Amino acid sequence: MHPFEYVRAKSVDEAVKALAKHGERARPLAGGTDVLVMARAGRWELDALVDIKHIPETNIVELNGSEFRLGSAVPCYRIYEDEEISAKFAGLVDSASIIGGIQIQSRAGLGGNLCNASPSADGIGPLIVYHATCVIAGPKGTREVAVEDFCTGPGRSVIEDGEFLVEMKMPTPRKGFGAAYERFTPRNEMDIAIAGVASSVQMNGNIIESARVALAAVGPTPILSSAGDLLAGKEATADNISAAAQAAVADASPISDMRGTVEQRKHLVGVLTRRTLERAVERARENN
Repeated sequence: MHPFEYVRAKSVDEAVKALAKHGERARPLAGGTDVLVMARAGRWELDALVDIKHIPETNIVELNGSEFRLGSAVPCYRIYEDEEISAKFAGLVDSASIIGGIQIQSRAGLGGNLCNASPSADGIGPLIVYHATCVIAGPKGTREVAVEDFCTGPGRSVIEDGEFLVEMKMPTPRKGFGAAYERFTPRNEMDIAIAGVASSVQMNGNIIESARVALAAVGPTPILSSAGDLLAGKEATADNISAAAQAAVADASPISDMRGTVEQRKHLVGVLTRRTLERAVERARENN
């Protein structure tokens, strides 16, 4: 790893200028739990690290009646240690509380987890089922991208040279909303998911008004499954949930590798979809 410039940005404009100056040889630094590892491993040739932790917009944690704003530099622990956020965004807590260990969670955030763009990322699926939108700043100003459109391939995203993720916005859940995330790993902690599923439902009595299901580690990017659409307008019965789980299996496109086979991953998608939908329905009923 050769010497590089460290820029402690204090504003969005300052960060954009530094990133644009160095182009593809610059990276934003928030928690640093991925970027420093990648730099040391020689995966990236860097001329500059632009520290965005001191920018007010990247540290925002604001929950009101209509919207939740989460800065890209906010570490995981601030999500699950906030009682109000935990109550309304239990699906985010499911993921934020299992990204690495306690030490990692004190530095790493959902913003970095998203920008790392790993197909197996634990944070992206829950953001998808909460209808999150990314706010991206760059030389041409700011733009917004739905989280499900953010990743373009393993380790790749829509972020262009000179741009960085400022915050994520998602609607505050209404009564009757519930979400959940679950993954399968060989070990309970600090491991990469062989398969993961996030689900959310908006309930009206026993009717599912709308639903979302997102899959992790079973494709080159996280997948927004068609399973949620199948549940819209239907009762939250075991048969309907099982049918949605099978639709999620059909949407999965995993590979076999040293951690799991195609068959194992498809089976896990079915199991985890059913479990997370059942848990989301349970939470939605508790939220009435």
